[in-house]
Amino acid sequence: MEIGLDLPYITSDLPGIGGRIRDKPDHFVVEEIPLYEPQGEGEHLYVSLTREGLTTRDVQRQLATLFGLRVDAVGFAGMKDKYSRSTQTFSLTVGRVDADFVKDSVARIRSMLPVTVNWARLHRNKLKPGHLLGNRFAVVVTKLGLLQDEALRRAEAIAARLRERGVPNFFGSQRFGHYGNNVRRGLEIIRGQYRIGDRWLRRLLISSYQSYLCNRYLVRRLESGYFDRILTGDVAKKYATGGLFQVEDSVKEQPRYEAGEISFTAPIYGSEMWAATGAAGELEAEVLAEVGITLEQLEKAGVKGTRRLGRLLLSDLVVDPAPQGLVIRFSLPKGAFATTVLREIMKVDLTYPPGF
Repeated sequence: MEIGLDLPYITSDLPGIGGRIRDKPDHFVVEEIPLYEPQGEGEHLYVSLTREGLTTRDVQRQLATLFGLRVDAVGFAGMKDKYSRSTQTFSLTVGRVDADFVKDSVARIRSMLPVTVNWARLHRNKLKPGHLLGNRFAVVVTKLGLLQDEALRRAEAIAARLRERGVPNFFGSQRFGHYGNNVRRGLEIIRGQYRIGDRWLRRLLISSYQSYLCNRYLVRRLESGYFDRILTGDVAKKYATGGLFQVEDSVKEQPRYEAGEISFTAPIYGSEMWAATGAAGELEAEVLAEVGITLEQLEKAGVKGTRRLGRLLLSDLVVDPAPQGLVIRFSLPKGAFATTVLREIMKVDLTYPPGF
């Protein structure tokens, strides 16, 4: 099976700046935007940490060892890249403790782990995946290959277009494995051609294939001229509340789409996915027909499915000069990939940038 990982640019008529990312960890800065703040009481110790050169799971395991906890007693809201300077919060299930324990915990972490402790507070529940609004990024692009003034002019032109139109919420290619191997394995599992006992790995491979199909849908939507339109039958999402609804009248909803109040959603195909109807449903069906997969096959493989925000809004996207190039700053909702924005500005292959 041929896996097409290439994606179109929404700013294809504007030249990119080239360059590299992640020359150093502090060139890729990520900060979580929390869903809520800890209340100061409860059986879970929330600790905000900044670290470099460690994966989220590395920190999870080290905290568990340090406090004598099971690994699954240390929670986090999202995975962060190893080759970055990442600030994120972990929760430790510590039971009923006092203020001295919290203070001593900060000192213990600072003395034993190669991280910066920003704060520690108690809360009533454990942090779980998805307990965040999104992430803020500050990414330095180096080795531009053109004068900084020209690079800044190009980047600002692209940023203006992205602030106006948004960008398709593509999954990053790093999700698909080298040369799309994860996608191929996921398809083989769905077709019953490959069996694997490791449940975690099975879910990962199937998810990779679902992500690939979602990207194909977004490509089709963009190339069909439907990215800037809401369609009758779309399952739309409200940016403010996250609520989903089926579009019955696209003419009525188009002004809300243009105002940035709602977006279409893209399919994460599965047997329990809320399917679009009408013109939007036809697009979804075309993608499955193209790859020769049916919803019945997905159901047999136990693939439930869901929906994903289709358009990322980038109202806070800015570009500034930096000593070694340019720095690009923006925020994204949870689950979105920074490379989706960076590739538009750079116009280079970011399939395997340093750190992936």
